[in-house]
Amino acid sequence: MQIPEYYNPVAREIAQALVDGFNRHYRLFRATSQQAKQLFEAAEWQGVQKLVRDRIQFYDERVHETVQRLKHQFHADLLDDEIWQQAKLYFIGLLTNHKQPELAETFFNSVFTRILHRDYFNNDFIFIRPAISTEYIESDPPSYRSYYPKQRGLRHTLRQIVADFGWRRPFANLSRDLAWVIRAVDEYFVQRWPQAEANLQIQLLSSAFYRNKTAYIFGKVVNGGQIYPFALPVLHDADGRLYLDTVLLEPWRIGVLFSFSRAYFMADMEVPSGYVQFLRSMLPTKTKAELYTMLGLQKQGKNTFYRDFMQHLQHSNDQFTVAPGIRGLVMLVFTLPSYPYVFKLIKDVFGGPKEVDRATVKAKYQLVKRHDRVGRMADTLEFSNVAFPKARFSDELLDELRRLATSSIEEGDDTLVIKHLYIERRMKPLNLYLMNSDTAEKERVVREYGDAIRDLAAANIFPGDMLFKNFGVTRYGRVIFYDYDEIEYMTDCHFRRIPPAPNPEMEMSGEVWYPVARGDVFPEEFGTFLLGDPLVRRVFLQYHRELLDAGFWQHKQQRIRDGHIEDFYPYPVEMRFCNRYPPQVRALAAG
Repeated sequence: MQIPEYYNPVAREIAQALVDGFNRHYRLFRATSQQAKQLFEAAEWQGVQKLVRDRIQFYDERVHETVQRLKHQFHADLLDDEIWQQAKLYFIGLLTNHKQPELAETFFNSVFTRILHRDYFNNDFIFIRPAISTEYIESDPPSYRSYYPKQRGLRHTLRQIVADFGWRRPFANLSRDLAWVIRAVDEYFVQRWPQAEANLQIQLLSSAFYRNKTAYIFGKVVNGGQIYPFALPVLHDADGRLYLDTVLLEPWRIGVLFSFSRAYFMADMEVPSGYVQFLRSMLPTKTKAELYTMLGLQKQGKNTFYRDFMQHLQHSNDQFTVAPGIRGLVMLVFTLPSYPYVFKLIKDVFGGPKEVDRATVKAKYQLVKRHDRVGRMADTLEFSNVAFPKARFSDELLDELRRLATSSIEEGDDTLVIKHLYIERRMKPLNLYLMNSDTAEKERVVREYGDAIRDLAAANIFPGDMLFKNFGVTRYGRVIFYDYDEIEYMTDCHFRRIPPAPNPEMEMSGEVWYPVARGDVFPEEFGTFLLGDPLVRRVFLQYHRELLDAGFWQHKQQRIRDGHIEDFYPYPVEMRFCNRYPPQVRALAAG
Protein backbone atom coordinates (compact mmCIF):
# COMPACT_ATOMS: atom_id res chain seq x y z
CA MET A 1 0.00 0.00 0.00
CA GLN A 2 1.30 3.44 -0.93
CA ILE A 3 1.40 5.84 2.02
CA PRO A 4 -0.51 9.08 1.25
CA GLU A 5 1.29 12.42 1.49
CA TYR A 6 -1.15 13.74 4.10
CA TYR A 7 -3.53 12.26 6.62
CA ASN A 8 -7.20 12.99 6.97
CA PRO A 9 -8.40 13.21 10.60
CA VAL A 10 -11.58 11.34 9.60
CA ALA A 11 -9.44 8.29 8.79
CA ARG A 12 -8.06 8.25 12.35
CA GLU A 13 -11.57 8.48 13.83
CA ILE A 14 -12.79 5.65 11.59
CA ALA A 15 -9.89 3.45 12.70
CA GLN A 16 -10.65 4.17 16.36
CA ALA A 17 -14.35 3.41 15.84
CA LEU A 18 -13.41 0.05 14.32
CA VAL A 19 -11.13 -0.81 17.22
CA ASP A 20 -13.84 0.27 19.69
CA GLY A 21 -16.39 -1.96 17.96
CA PHE A 22 -14.10 -4.96 18.08
CA ASN A 23 -13.08 -4.36 21.71
CA ARG A 24 -16.72 -4.29 22.71
CA HIS A 25 -17.28 -7.57 20.89
CA TYR A 26 -14.37 -9.36 22.54
CA ARG A 27 -15.20 -7.97 25.98
CA LEU A 28 -18.66 -9.53 25.71
CA PHE A 29 -17.18 -12.72 24.24
CA ARG A 30 -14.85 -13.14 27.23
CA ALA A 31 -17.65 -12.38 29.65
CA THR A 32 -19.62 -15.38 28.35
CA SER A 33 -16.63 -17.66 28.93
CA GLN A 34 -16.28 -16.37 32.48
CA GLN A 35 -19.99 -16.92 32.99
CA ALA A 36 -19.63 -20.49 31.67
CA LYS A 37 -17.52 -21.37 34.71
CA GLN A 38 -20.21 -20.03 37.04
CA LEU A 39 -22.93 -21.98 35.23
CA PHE A 40 -20.84 -25.15 35.36
CA GLU A 41 -20.37 -24.76 39.10
CA ALA A 42 -24.11 -24.15 39.53
CA ALA A 43 -25.02 -27.11 37.25
CA GLU A 44 -27.19 -24.75 35.17
CA TRP A 45 -27.07 -26.85 32.01
CA GLN A 46 -29.87 -25.05 30.22
CA GLY A 47 -27.98 -21.81 30.87
CA VAL A 48 -24.80 -23.26 29.35
CA GLN A 49 -26.62 -24.19 26.15
CA LYS A 50 -28.28 -20.80 25.92
CA LEU A 51 -24.94 -19.06 26.44
CA VAL A 52 -23.38 -20.95 23.53
CA ARG A 53 -26.34 -20.12 21.27
CA ASP A 54 -26.39 -16.46 22.20
CA ARG A 55 -22.64 -16.04 21.82
CA ILE A 56 -22.77 -17.07 18.16
CA GLN A 57 -24.76 -13.91 17.39
CA PHE A 58 -22.40 -11.51 19.18
CA TYR A 59 -20.04 -11.01 16.27
CA ASP A 60 -22.68 -10.12 13.67
CA GLU A 61 -24.40 -7.82 16.15
CA ARG A 62 -21.19 -5.87 16.83
CA VAL A 63 -20.37 -5.70 13.12
CA HIS A 64 -23.84 -4.32 12.41
CA GLU A 65 -23.48 -1.74 15.18
CA THR A 66 -20.14 -0.60 13.83
CA VAL A 67 -21.39 -0.42 10.25
CA GLN A 68 -24.31 1.73 11.34
CA ARG A 69 -22.02 4.01 13.37
CA LEU A 70 -19.65 4.52 10.43
CA LYS A 71 -22.50 5.24 8.03
CA HIS A 72 -24.26 7.62 10.40
CA GLN A 73 -21.21 9.43 11.75
CA PHE A 74 -18.89 9.43 8.72
CA HIS A 75 -21.11 8.57 5.70
CA ALA A 76 -18.71 5.67 5.25
CA ASP A 77 -20.30 4.34 2.06
CA LEU A 78 -19.53 7.68 0.33
CA LEU A 79 -15.88 8.08 1.40
CA ASP A 80 -13.13 8.05 -1.22
CA ASP A 81 -10.52 5.33 -1.50
CA GLU A 82 -7.73 7.37 0.05
CA ILE A 83 -9.53 7.78 3.36
CA TRP A 84 -10.12 4.04 3.60
CA GLN A 85 -6.46 3.33 2.88
CA GLN A 86 -5.45 5.80 5.58
CA ALA A 87 -7.97 4.26 8.01
CA LYS A 88 -6.38 0.88 7.47
CA LEU A 89 -2.91 2.31 8.25
CA TYR A 90 -4.17 3.95 11.43
CA PHE A 91 -5.94 0.73 12.37
CA ILE A 92 -2.68 -1.23 12.07
CA GLY A 93 -1.00 1.28 14.33
CA LEU A 94 -3.69 0.86 16.98
CA LEU A 95 -3.06 -2.90 17.01
CA THR A 96 0.63 -2.66 17.86
CA ASN A 97 0.14 -3.76 21.48
CA HIS A 98 -3.26 -5.37 21.08
CA LYS A 99 -3.96 -8.81 22.62
CA GLN A 100 -6.17 -10.06 19.78
CA PRO A 101 -4.80 -8.39 16.62
CA GLU A 102 -5.72 -11.19 14.24
CA LEU A 103 -9.34 -11.10 15.41
CA ALA A 104 -9.44 -7.31 15.11
CA GLU A 105 -8.17 -7.50 11.50
CA THR A 106 -10.97 -9.97 10.67
CA PHE A 107 -13.47 -7.59 12.31
CA PHE A 108 -12.13 -4.77 10.11
CA ASN A 109 -12.69 -6.93 7.03
CA SER A 110 -16.23 -7.83 8.11
CA VAL A 111 -17.21 -4.20 8.58
CA PHE A 112 -15.55 -2.99 5.38
CA THR A 113 -17.07 -5.69 3.18
CA ARG A 114 -20.56 -4.81 4.39
CA ILE A 115 -20.05 -1.18 3.41
CA LEU A 116 -18.33 -1.37 0.02
CA HIS A 117 -18.63 -3.56 -3.07
CA ARG A 118 -16.50 -6.65 -3.45
CA ASP A 119 -14.47 -4.89 -6.18
CA TYR A 120 -12.62 -3.33 -3.25
CA PHE A 121 -11.79 -6.68 -1.64
CA ASN A 122 -8.04 -6.43 -2.19
CA ASN A 123 -4.99 -5.88 -0.08
CA ASP A 124 -5.18 -2.07 -0.32
CA PHE A 125 -8.43 -2.01 1.63
CA ILE A 126 -8.75 -5.21 3.68
CA PHE A 127 -6.41 -7.66 5.37
CA ILE A 128 -5.79 -10.38 2.82
CA ARG A 129 -2.77 -11.39 4.90
CA PRO A 130 -2.18 -10.64 8.60
CA ALA A 131 -0.39 -7.35 9.23
CA ILE A 132 0.38 -7.90 12.93
CA SER A 133 2.26 -10.92 14.23
CA THR A 134 0.57 -13.00 16.94
CA GLU A 135 3.83 -14.51 18.16
CA TYR A 136 4.97 -13.83 21.74
CA ILE A 137 1.98 -11.75 22.83
CA GLU A 138 2.07 -11.52 26.62
CA SER A 139 -1.01 -12.52 28.55
CA ASP A 140 -2.20 -11.94 32.11
CA PRO A 141 -2.66 -14.57 33.34
CA PRO A 142 -0.30 -16.46 31.02
CA SER A 143 -1.96 -18.70 28.45
CA TYR A 144 -0.55 -21.76 30.18
CA ARG A 145 0.90 -22.78 33.54
CA SER A 146 3.85 -25.10 34.14
CA TYR A 147 4.27 -27.70 36.91
CA TYR A 148 7.34 -29.75 37.83
CA PRO A 149 6.47 -33.23 39.15
CA LYS A 150 10.10 -34.12 39.93
CA GLN A 151 10.03 -31.59 42.77
CA ARG A 152 6.89 -32.69 44.64
CA GLY A 153 5.81 -35.97 43.03
CA LEU A 154 3.24 -36.72 40.34
CA ARG A 155 0.23 -37.28 42.59
CA HIS A 156 0.74 -34.04 44.51
CA THR A 157 1.32 -32.16 41.25
CA LEU A 158 -1.91 -33.48 39.73
CA ARG A 159 -3.80 -32.48 42.86
CA GLN A 160 -2.37 -28.96 42.61
CA ILE A 161 -3.27 -28.76 38.93
CA VAL A 162 -6.93 -29.48 39.68
CA ALA A 163 -6.98 -27.10 42.66
CA ASP A 164 -5.62 -24.22 40.58
CA PHE A 165 -8.75 -24.14 38.43
CA GLY A 166 -10.58 -22.85 41.49
CA TRP A 167 -13.88 -24.70 41.17
CA ARG A 168 -16.07 -23.98 44.15
CA ARG A 169 -17.77 -27.36 44.17
CA PRO A 170 -15.89 -30.07 46.04
CA PHE A 171 -14.69 -33.27 44.43
CA ALA A 172 -16.37 -36.48 45.52
CA ASN A 173 -13.06 -38.29 45.91
CA LEU A 174 -10.14 -36.62 44.16
CA SER A 175 -7.62 -39.09 45.61
CA ARG A 176 -9.52 -41.94 43.97
CA ASP A 177 -9.73 -40.06 40.64
CA LEU A 178 -6.01 -39.26 40.62
CA ALA A 179 -5.19 -42.88 41.35
CA TRP A 180 -7.24 -43.87 38.32
CA VAL A 181 -5.46 -41.28 36.17
CA ILE A 182 -2.06 -42.65 37.19
CA ARG A 183 -3.24 -46.22 36.61
CA ALA A 184 -4.50 -45.31 33.13
CA VAL A 185 -1.18 -43.65 32.30
CA ASP A 186 0.63 -46.78 33.53
CA GLU A 187 -1.46 -48.90 31.19
CA TYR A 188 -0.89 -46.49 28.29
CA PHE A 189 2.87 -46.82 28.66
CA VAL A 190 2.56 -50.57 29.38
CA GLN A 191 4.23 -50.13 32.78
CA ARG A 192 7.26 -48.46 31.16
CA TRP A 193 7.27 -44.79 31.93
CA PRO A 194 9.76 -42.75 29.90
CA GLN A 195 12.83 -41.78 31.88
CA ALA A 196 12.42 -38.34 33.41
CA GLU A 197 14.57 -35.75 31.66
CA ALA A 198 15.89 -32.55 33.24
CA ASN A 199 13.15 -30.44 31.63
CA LEU A 200 10.24 -32.69 32.70
CA GLN A 201 7.16 -30.51 33.17
CA ILE A 202 3.41 -30.53 32.84
CA GLN A 203 1.94 -27.57 30.98
CA LEU A 204 -1.76 -26.71 31.32
CA LEU A 205 -3.87 -24.14 29.48
CA SER A 206 -4.89 -21.67 32.17
CA SER A 207 -8.62 -21.73 31.42
CA ALA A 208 -10.77 -24.82 31.51
CA PHE A 209 -12.87 -25.46 28.41
CA TYR A 210 -16.62 -25.65 29.02
CA ARG A 211 -19.16 -27.43 26.84
CA ASN A 212 -22.50 -29.04 27.67
CA LYS A 213 -22.16 -30.57 31.16
CA THR A 214 -18.38 -30.95 31.15
CA ALA A 215 -15.28 -28.91 31.92
CA TYR A 216 -12.12 -30.04 30.14
CA ILE A 217 -8.53 -29.63 31.30
CA PHE A 218 -6.12 -29.60 28.35
CA GLY A 219 -2.40 -30.00 28.78
CA LYS A 220 0.77 -31.77 27.75
CA VAL A 221 3.77 -33.40 29.39
CA VAL A 222 7.08 -32.12 28.07
CA ASN A 223 9.96 -34.55 28.61
CA GLY A 224 13.18 -34.01 26.69
CA GLY A 225 12.16 -33.69 23.06
CA GLN A 226 8.91 -35.56 23.52
CA ILE A 227 5.42 -34.11 24.01
CA TYR A 228 2.57 -36.19 25.45
CA PRO A 229 -0.83 -34.43 25.22
CA PHE A 230 -3.72 -35.25 27.54
CA ALA A 231 -7.26 -34.15 28.37
CA LEU A 232 -9.17 -34.55 31.64
CA PRO A 233 -12.99 -34.27 31.53
CA VAL A 234 -14.54 -33.02 34.79
CA LEU A 235 -18.21 -33.83 35.46
CA HIS A 236 -20.83 -33.64 38.21
CA ASP A 237 -22.01 -36.80 39.96
CA ALA A 238 -25.57 -37.47 41.10
CA ASP A 239 -24.91 -35.60 44.35
CA GLY A 240 -23.53 -32.53 42.59
CA ARG A 241 -19.89 -33.21 43.43
CA LEU A 242 -17.11 -33.14 40.86
CA TYR A 243 -15.13 -36.07 39.53
CA LEU A 244 -12.62 -36.88 36.79
CA ASP A 245 -14.44 -39.08 34.27
CA THR A 246 -11.39 -40.38 32.37
CA VAL A 247 -8.07 -39.30 30.92
CA LEU A 248 -7.52 -39.06 27.16
CA LEU A 249 -3.93 -39.66 26.08
CA GLU A 250 -4.08 -40.46 22.37
CA PRO A 251 -3.82 -37.31 20.23
CA TRP A 252 -6.49 -38.47 17.79
CA ARG A 253 -8.97 -39.03 20.62
CA ILE A 254 -8.28 -35.54 21.95
CA GLY A 255 -8.69 -34.25 18.41
CA VAL A 256 -12.20 -35.73 18.29
CA LEU A 257 -13.15 -33.25 21.04
CA PHE A 258 -12.43 -30.49 18.50
CA SER A 259 -14.51 -32.04 15.74
CA PHE A 260 -16.82 -29.78 13.71
CA SER A 261 -19.67 -32.13 14.64
CA ARG A 262 -19.67 -30.73 18.20
CA ALA A 263 -20.68 -27.48 19.86
CA TYR A 264 -18.07 -24.76 20.35
CA PHE A 265 -16.08 -24.58 23.57
CA MET A 266 -16.15 -21.66 25.97
CA ALA A 267 -12.74 -20.74 27.41
CA ASP A 268 -11.58 -17.47 28.96
CA MET A 269 -8.71 -16.37 26.70
CA GLU A 270 -7.05 -12.98 26.82
CA VAL A 271 -4.72 -14.00 23.99
CA PRO A 272 -6.56 -16.55 21.81
CA SER A 273 -3.58 -16.99 19.48
CA GLY A 274 -1.65 -18.32 22.48
CA TYR A 275 -4.31 -20.95 23.07
CA VAL A 276 -4.34 -21.94 19.40
CA GLN A 277 -0.56 -22.21 19.35
CA PHE A 278 -0.59 -24.41 22.48
CA LEU A 279 -3.34 -26.66 21.11
CA ARG A 280 -1.50 -27.08 17.81
CA SER A 281 1.56 -28.29 19.73
CA MET A 282 -0.72 -30.97 21.20
CA LEU A 283 -2.69 -31.66 18.02
CA PRO A 284 -0.48 -30.95 15.00
CA THR A 285 -3.05 -32.37 12.54
CA LYS A 286 -5.57 -29.69 13.51
CA THR A 287 -5.44 -26.50 11.48
CA LYS A 288 -5.61 -23.03 12.96
CA ALA A 289 -8.95 -22.60 11.23
CA GLU A 290 -10.41 -25.64 12.99
CA LEU A 291 -9.11 -24.58 16.39
CA TYR A 292 -10.25 -20.97 16.17
CA THR A 293 -13.70 -22.19 15.12
CA MET A 294 -14.00 -24.70 17.95
CA LEU A 295 -12.98 -22.01 20.44
CA GLY A 296 -16.12 -20.11 19.40
CA LEU A 297 -14.22 -17.69 17.16
CA GLN A 298 -15.94 -18.95 14.03
CA LYS A 299 -15.39 -15.77 12.00
CA GLN A 300 -11.65 -16.04 12.57
CA GLY A 301 -11.89 -19.70 11.68
CA LYS A 302 -13.63 -18.80 8.41
CA ASN A 303 -11.05 -16.16 7.60
CA THR A 304 -8.14 -18.51 8.29
CA PHE A 305 -9.83 -21.33 6.37
CA TYR A 306 -10.27 -19.10 3.33
CA ARG A 307 -6.61 -18.04 3.38
CA ASP A 308 -5.56 -21.70 3.61
CA PHE A 309 -7.92 -22.59 0.78
CA MET A 310 -6.58 -19.85 -1.51
CA GLN A 311 -3.06 -21.07 -0.75
CA HIS A 312 -4.08 -24.62 -1.64
CA LEU A 313 -5.52 -23.48 -4.97
CA GLN A 314 -2.19 -21.88 -5.86
CA HIS A 315 -0.35 -25.13 -5.19
CA SER A 316 -2.72 -27.58 -6.87
CA ASN A 317 -4.13 -28.07 -10.36
CA ASP A 318 -6.97 -30.59 -10.03
CA GLN A 319 -10.51 -29.61 -10.96
CA PHE A 320 -13.67 -29.05 -8.97
CA THR A 321 -16.09 -31.85 -9.77
CA VAL A 322 -19.61 -32.92 -8.85
CA ALA A 323 -19.45 -34.77 -5.52
CA PRO A 324 -19.89 -38.56 -5.72
CA GLY A 325 -23.11 -40.13 -4.49
CA ILE A 326 -26.81 -39.67 -5.12
CA ARG A 327 -27.65 -36.14 -6.28
CA GLY A 328 -29.53 -34.14 -3.65
CA LEU A 329 -32.94 -32.63 -4.33
CA VAL A 330 -32.16 -29.33 -2.60
CA MET A 331 -28.39 -28.85 -2.56
CA LEU A 332 -25.88 -28.94 -5.40
CA VAL A 333 -22.67 -30.38 -3.97
CA PHE A 334 -19.19 -30.31 -5.49
CA THR A 335 -15.70 -31.03 -4.30
CA LEU A 336 -12.01 -30.60 -5.06
CA PRO A 337 -10.44 -34.06 -4.80
CA SER A 338 -7.19 -32.73 -3.33
CA TYR A 339 -8.98 -30.82 -0.54
CA PRO A 340 -10.90 -32.55 2.30
CA TYR A 341 -14.08 -30.45 2.08
CA VAL A 342 -17.28 -30.28 0.06
CA PHE A 343 -18.97 -27.14 -1.27
CA LYS A 344 -22.77 -26.89 -1.15
CA LEU A 345 -25.15 -24.35 -2.66
CA ILE A 346 -28.92 -24.20 -2.73
CA LYS A 347 -30.53 -25.07 -6.06
CA ASP A 348 -32.93 -22.69 -7.78
CA VAL A 349 -35.60 -25.38 -8.13
CA PHE A 350 -35.94 -28.29 -5.74
CA GLY A 351 -36.56 -31.76 -7.06
CA GLY A 352 -39.29 -34.11 -5.88
CA PRO A 353 -42.02 -33.28 -3.36
CA LYS A 354 -39.96 -30.86 -1.28
CA GLU A 355 -42.05 -28.34 0.68
CA VAL A 356 -39.25 -25.94 1.60
CA ASP A 357 -37.82 -22.80 0.04
CA ARG A 358 -34.41 -21.13 0.06
CA ALA A 359 -35.10 -19.14 3.22
CA THR A 360 -36.21 -22.30 5.05
CA VAL A 361 -33.05 -24.16 4.06
CA LYS A 362 -30.88 -21.29 5.32
CA ALA A 363 -32.83 -21.28 8.59
CA LYS A 364 -32.24 -25.02 9.01
CA TYR A 365 -28.47 -24.60 8.61
CA GLN A 366 -28.53 -21.74 11.10
CA LEU A 367 -30.45 -23.97 13.51
CA VAL A 368 -27.69 -26.57 13.35
CA LYS A 369 -24.97 -23.97 13.95
CA ARG A 370 -26.74 -22.71 17.07
CA HIS A 371 -27.72 -26.15 18.37
CA ASP A 372 -25.74 -28.65 20.41
CA ARG A 373 -24.49 -30.97 17.65
CA VAL A 374 -23.57 -33.77 20.12
CA GLY A 375 -21.00 -35.17 17.71
CA ARG A 376 -23.67 -36.17 15.20
CA MET A 377 -24.18 -33.14 12.92
CA ALA A 378 -21.60 -31.52 10.68
CA ASP A 379 -20.98 -27.82 11.24
CA THR A 380 -20.67 -25.68 8.12
CA LEU A 381 -18.73 -22.59 7.14
CA GLU A 382 -21.06 -20.14 5.38
CA PHE A 383 -19.62 -17.81 2.73
CA SER A 384 -20.95 -15.11 0.42
CA ASN A 385 -19.57 -13.94 -2.94
CA VAL A 386 -16.68 -16.39 -3.21
CA ALA A 387 -14.64 -15.99 -6.42
CA PHE A 388 -13.24 -19.21 -7.89
CA PRO A 389 -10.92 -19.63 -10.87
CA LYS A 390 -13.33 -20.70 -13.57
CA ALA A 391 -10.76 -22.85 -15.37
CA ARG A 392 -10.65 -25.18 -12.36
CA PHE A 393 -14.29 -26.25 -12.83
CA SER A 394 -15.03 -29.39 -14.82
CA ASP A 395 -17.43 -29.07 -17.76
CA GLU A 396 -19.94 -31.34 -16.01
CA LEU A 397 -19.94 -29.16 -12.90
CA LEU A 398 -20.26 -25.91 -14.87
CA ASP A 399 -23.21 -27.39 -16.72
CA GLU A 400 -24.95 -28.32 -13.45
CA LEU A 401 -24.33 -24.89 -11.95
CA ARG A 402 -25.78 -23.16 -15.01
CA ARG A 403 -28.82 -25.44 -15.11
CA LEU A 404 -29.63 -25.83 -11.42
CA ALA A 405 -28.23 -22.76 -9.64
CA THR A 406 -28.22 -19.89 -12.11
CA SER A 407 -29.27 -17.29 -9.56
CA SER A 408 -26.37 -18.23 -7.25
CA ILE A 409 -23.52 -17.68 -9.70
CA GLU A 410 -21.93 -14.86 -11.66
CA GLU A 411 -19.62 -15.80 -14.52
CA GLY A 412 -16.75 -13.70 -15.73
CA ASP A 413 -14.11 -14.50 -18.31
CA ASP A 414 -11.75 -16.04 -15.75
CA THR A 415 -13.74 -16.21 -12.52
CA LEU A 416 -16.92 -17.75 -11.26
CA VAL A 417 -18.48 -16.04 -8.24
CA ILE A 418 -20.80 -18.10 -6.03
CA LYS A 419 -23.08 -15.74 -4.13
CA HIS A 420 -23.92 -18.08 -1.24
CA LEU A 421 -22.06 -21.22 -0.25
CA TYR A 422 -21.71 -23.74 2.56
CA ILE A 423 -18.44 -25.61 3.10
CA GLU A 424 -18.12 -28.65 5.34
CA ARG A 425 -15.70 -31.49 6.01
CA ARG A 426 -15.92 -34.23 3.40
CA MET A 427 -17.23 -37.60 4.51
CA LYS A 428 -18.00 -40.87 2.80
CA PRO A 429 -21.77 -41.07 2.17
CA LEU A 430 -23.17 -43.86 4.33
CA ASN A 431 -24.96 -45.56 1.43
CA LEU A 432 -21.69 -45.83 -0.53
CA TYR A 433 -19.79 -46.86 2.60
CA LEU A 434 -22.20 -49.74 3.22
CA MET A 435 -21.88 -50.93 -0.38
CA ASN A 436 -18.09 -51.24 -0.03
CA SER A 437 -17.81 -52.64 3.51
CA ASP A 438 -17.23 -56.21 4.62
CA THR A 439 -19.76 -57.88 6.91
CA ALA A 440 -18.10 -56.91 10.20
CA GLU A 441 -17.70 -53.26 9.23
CA LYS A 442 -21.23 -53.11 7.85
CA GLU A 443 -22.57 -54.41 11.18
CA ARG A 444 -20.53 -51.85 13.10
CA VAL A 445 -21.60 -48.91 11.00
CA VAL A 446 -25.31 -49.87 11.04
CA ARG A 447 -25.13 -49.91 14.82
CA GLU A 448 -23.37 -46.51 14.65
CA TYR A 449 -26.14 -45.21 12.41
CA GLY A 450 -28.77 -46.14 14.97
CA ASP A 451 -26.69 -44.60 17.75
CA ALA A 452 -26.49 -41.37 15.74
CA ILE A 453 -30.29 -41.22 15.46
CA ARG A 454 -30.63 -41.86 19.21
CA ASP A 455 -28.13 -39.11 20.04
CA LEU A 456 -29.92 -36.66 17.76
CA ALA A 457 -33.26 -37.51 19.35
CA ALA A 458 -31.85 -36.99 22.85
CA ALA A 459 -30.59 -33.57 21.70
CA ASN A 460 -34.09 -32.57 20.45
CA ILE A 461 -33.32 -33.15 16.77
CA PHE A 462 -35.39 -35.25 14.36
CA PRO A 463 -33.48 -35.71 11.07
CA GLY A 464 -36.61 -35.87 8.95
CA ASP A 465 -35.14 -37.75 6.01
CA MET A 466 -33.21 -40.66 7.53
CA LEU A 467 -32.06 -42.27 4.29
CA PHE A 468 -28.47 -43.50 4.37
CA LYS A 469 -27.44 -41.00 1.69
CA ASN A 470 -28.03 -38.16 4.16
CA PHE A 471 -25.47 -39.51 6.62
CA GLY A 472 -21.71 -39.73 6.27
CA VAL A 473 -18.87 -41.68 7.85
CA THR A 474 -15.97 -39.64 9.24
CA ARG A 475 -12.29 -40.52 9.14
CA TYR A 476 -12.75 -41.82 12.71
CA GLY A 477 -15.58 -44.15 11.67
CA ARG A 478 -18.39 -42.15 13.27
CA VAL A 479 -21.71 -41.69 11.51
CA ILE A 480 -22.68 -38.02 11.09
CA PHE A 481 -25.86 -36.42 9.73
CA TYR A 482 -25.34 -33.69 7.13
CA ASP A 483 -28.54 -33.06 5.14
CA TYR A 484 -30.59 -30.45 6.97
CA ASP A 485 -33.44 -29.37 4.67
CA GLU A 486 -36.00 -31.53 6.54
CA ILE A 487 -34.55 -31.29 10.04
CA GLU A 488 -36.99 -30.48 12.86
CA TYR A 489 -36.97 -30.08 16.60
CA MET A 490 -38.28 -33.26 18.23
CA THR A 491 -40.73 -31.18 20.21
CA ASP A 492 -42.28 -29.85 16.97
CA CYS A 493 -43.08 -33.34 15.68
CA HIS A 494 -46.16 -35.49 16.33
CA PHE A 495 -45.06 -39.11 16.59
CA ARG A 496 -47.98 -41.48 15.95
CA ARG A 497 -48.69 -45.16 15.68
CA ILE A 498 -50.44 -46.30 12.50
CA PRO A 499 -54.08 -47.02 13.43
CA PRO A 500 -55.56 -50.42 12.50
CA ALA A 501 -57.08 -50.64 9.04
CA PRO A 502 -60.89 -50.62 9.01
CA ASN A 503 -60.87 -53.82 6.93
CA PRO A 504 -58.35 -56.27 5.37
CA GLU A 505 -59.01 -54.95 1.87
CA MET A 506 -57.96 -51.45 2.88
CA GLU A 507 -54.78 -52.75 4.53
CA MET A 508 -53.81 -54.71 1.39
CA SER A 509 -54.57 -51.84 -0.97
CA GLY A 510 -51.44 -49.86 -0.17
CA GLU A 511 -53.52 -46.70 0.20
CA VAL A 512 -53.32 -44.60 3.36
CA TRP A 513 -56.52 -45.09 5.39
CA TYR A 514 -55.76 -42.57 8.13
CA PRO A 515 -55.45 -38.78 8.13
CA VAL A 516 -51.91 -37.33 8.05
CA ALA A 517 -51.29 -33.78 9.27
CA ARG A 518 -48.22 -31.63 8.85
CA GLY A 519 -45.65 -32.67 11.46
CA ASP A 520 -46.99 -36.23 11.79
CA VAL A 521 -44.32 -38.93 11.90
CA PHE A 522 -45.00 -42.68 11.81
CA PRO A 523 -41.83 -44.51 12.99
CA GLU A 524 -43.28 -47.89 11.94
CA GLU A 525 -42.71 -46.79 8.35
CA PHE A 526 -38.96 -46.27 8.79
CA GLY A 527 -38.19 -49.94 8.21
CA THR A 528 -39.88 -49.92 4.80
CA PHE A 529 -37.36 -47.57 3.22
CA LEU A 530 -34.33 -48.23 5.44
CA LEU A 531 -34.10 -51.97 5.92
CA GLY A 532 -34.20 -53.57 2.49
CA ASP A 533 -30.79 -55.24 2.90
CA PRO A 534 -31.24 -58.43 5.02
CA LEU A 535 -27.97 -57.92 6.92
CA VAL A 536 -28.75 -54.27 7.63
CA ARG A 537 -32.22 -55.24 8.78
CA ARG A 538 -30.93 -57.95 11.14
CA VAL A 539 -28.36 -55.67 12.79
CA PHE A 540 -30.69 -52.69 13.02
CA LEU A 541 -33.47 -54.73 14.63
CA GLN A 542 -30.99 -56.35 17.02
CA TYR A 543 -29.78 -53.02 18.44
CA HIS A 544 -32.33 -50.40 17.46
CA ARG A 545 -35.74 -52.02 17.07
CA GLU A 546 -37.33 -49.44 19.39
CA LEU A 547 -36.56 -46.68 16.86
CA LEU A 548 -39.47 -48.13 14.87
CA ASP A 549 -41.85 -47.60 17.79
CA ALA A 550 -43.62 -44.27 18.33
CA GLY A 551 -43.37 -44.85 22.09
CA PHE A 552 -39.59 -44.39 22.00
CA TRP A 553 -39.91 -40.99 20.33
CA GLN A 554 -42.75 -39.87 22.57
CA HIS A 555 -40.69 -40.76 25.66
CA LYS A 556 -37.74 -38.73 24.35
CA GLN A 557 -40.05 -35.80 23.65
CA GLN A 558 -41.36 -35.82 27.19
CA ARG A 559 -37.88 -35.87 28.73
CA ILE A 560 -36.93 -32.86 26.60
CA ARG A 561 -40.09 -31.01 27.61
CA ASP A 562 -39.30 -31.80 31.24
CA GLY A 563 -35.98 -29.94 30.81
CA HIS A 564 -33.74 -33.02 30.98
CA ILE A 565 -30.39 -32.69 29.22
CA GLU A 566 -28.71 -35.97 28.35
CA ASP A 567 -25.08 -36.82 28.98
CA PHE A 568 -23.01 -37.14 25.80
CA TYR A 569 -19.49 -38.53 25.94
CA PRO A 570 -17.13 -37.63 23.06
CA TYR A 571 -15.15 -40.79 23.78
CA PRO A 572 -16.17 -44.46 24.15
CA VAL A 573 -18.11 -45.06 27.36
CA GLU A 574 -15.79 -48.02 27.98
CA MET A 575 -13.03 -45.48 28.67
CA ARG A 576 -14.90 -43.91 31.57
CA PHE A 577 -13.27 -44.83 34.87
CA CYS A 578 -16.59 -46.10 36.22
CA ASN A 579 -16.70 -48.65 33.38
CA ARG A 580 -12.99 -49.21 32.85
CA TYR A 581 -12.09 -50.68 36.22
CA PRO A 582 -13.97 -53.45 38.08
CA PRO A 583 -15.44 -52.64 41.49
CA GLN A 584 -12.55 -54.16 43.44
CA VAL A 585 -10.05 -51.99 41.59
CA ARG A 586 -12.14 -48.91 42.25
CA ALA A 587 -12.39 -49.78 45.92
CA LEU A 588 -8.62 -50.25 46.13
CA ALA A 589 -8.01 -46.91 44.41
CA ALA A 590 -10.45 -45.17 46.73
CA GLY A 591 -8.69 -46.61 49.75
